[in-house]
Amino acid sequence: MPGWNFAEIWEAAADRLPDAPFANHGDRTVTWHEADRRADGIARTLLEAGAGKQDKVAQYLYNCPEYPETLFACFKASLVPVNTNYRYTQDELVFLWGNADAVAVVFHGCFVDTIEAVRGRVPKVETWLWVDDGSGPCPDWATPYEEAAACRTERVLPDHGRDGDDLYMLYTGGTTGMPKGVMWRQDDLVIVLCGTLGTPLPELRDPTVLATMFENPGAVGMPACPLMHGTGAFTSFSVLSAGGSLVLLPSRHFDPAELLDEVEAKGVNAIAIVGDAFAKPILGALEANEGRWDLSSLMAMTSSGVMWSEETKQGLLRHNPNMFLMDAFSSSEALGMGQSVSGGGKAAKTATFEPSLNTIVVGEDDRRITEPGVMGRLAVGGRQPIGYYKDPEKSARTFITVDGKRYSCPGDYAVLEQDGSVTVLGRGSVCINTGGEKVFPEEVEEAIKTHAGVRDAVVVGVPHERFGEMIVAIVEPEAEAPAEQAVVDHVRDRLAAYKAPRRVLTIPTIGRAPNGKVDYKRLREYAIATP
Repeated sequence: MPGWNFAEIWEAAADRLPDAPFANHGDRTVTWHEADRRADGIARTLLEAGAGKQDKVAQYLYNCPEYPETLFACFKASLVPVNTNYRYTQDELVFLWGNADAVAVVFHGCFVDTIEAVRGRVPKVETWLWVDDGSGPCPDWATPYEEAAACRTERVLPDHGRDGDDLYMLYTGGTTGMPKGVMWRQDDLVIVLCGTLGTPLPELRDPTVLATMFENPGAVGMPACPLMHGTGAFTSFSVLSAGGSLVLLPSRHFDPAELLDEVEAKGVNAIAIVGDAFAKPILGALEANEGRWDLSSLMAMTSSGVMWSEETKQGLLRHNPNMFLMDAFSSSEALGMGQSVSGGGKAAKTATFEPSLNTIVVGEDDRRITEPGVMGRLAVGGRQPIGYYKDPEKSARTFITVDGKRYSCPGDYAVLEQDGSVTVLGRGSVCINTGGEKVFPEEVEEAIKTHAGVRDAVVVGVPHERFGEMIVAIVEPEAEAPAEQAVVDHVRDRLAAYKAPRRVLTIPTIGRAPNGKVDYKRLREYAIATP
């Protein structure tokens, strides 16, 4: 049906801002005109290789300009981009690309050996586009990306057309099960995301507004997290849809000093991170190098996906009290559940959010909870995904109807407070049942991480003969490991005694994924195996 499509918005930006930067990556800059032209070449290559309307194209890439270029190409050609976690094993890749029905994969050269091992197991993939990263030559079964991008073509508008029903498919991380493809209509994403940087578009598509929309380049945004994850992807969509540019970190491993160097050098206005996994190292670098970086260009830092502690926010605001810190409570299948904003030197409390107008709390019977203090699941209405790809059962469990309206309810538990705010407890999928009491790991983790000797922490439940499950904390220390009883007492000072861990283990590193999330299954097995 008619509706907004990212391709038409980004093409309008390229027409009005041809020489403005589209993406910066180290010493390399790609302008909007160049990105538009190169995306047309990729789109034409994919179509001529046989890709049809809404066929799936996987991005198996680290952060680089080719990532948003490929998205642009897919949107132009009415193809569906599919994010791919570059840490996946061979079996996980086979599952993902098979489940998504991918017909093409765009990949960095460093992944050639892995792809060689799985190509025979993904027969639907007919086109492989090789992005040169200096790791070796292009294999004979792939096409060099640069060759495809240089393909001479007019601006691509496929015979099958493109519209607001065209999909963007975001696969979830799969830490609590196999990855699931969340299907977002582009029209819905445009309306939800384009308002986040002050450039809202009309609910009903009106292309005439694009003619006057891009008088000047938009904000300079830095997705510090991977573009393969929702936080990085969605924030980049917002930046580009405002005619802005992306600053992508040169290194493939997060380095807070490099991030701060790039903020100063490139005049970054907004950064997207994932909770304390990013914020604490940034704060540590600032504390250790007082006055080294000019952060005057930085107006906002946004986090989503993992809780962001009040103490870390306070520390960051000491170094730049003029910026805003936004904690956006969202997930791959539920955008806009709530947010908290810190600014003017004052930090908002951990895990406390102002719900959006479309956010409600529901009980196990899917009825709305209006009484303060009662625990339930958060659900958000309005524009949300149409479901999970090829999984009607999980779709029916997540996308529910309450009082005649459709809501996305991904499983986050919360309590409605007296003042109308909500306190988020965590995901029910990793909830610990100890002696009949439900304990949400994220709540305990945040309490532990306020201890001065703790850099990071994860809480898991392990089998216990008496209580069913016992709470075990796995702590990554700042330097010398804190005493076990000190950690237990620290939690008891902040939470009910039954929520305190009965054991505290130390580990050199929690081993968070690039999106800041943890593998609870792996750490639970570690806790069980550690005497």
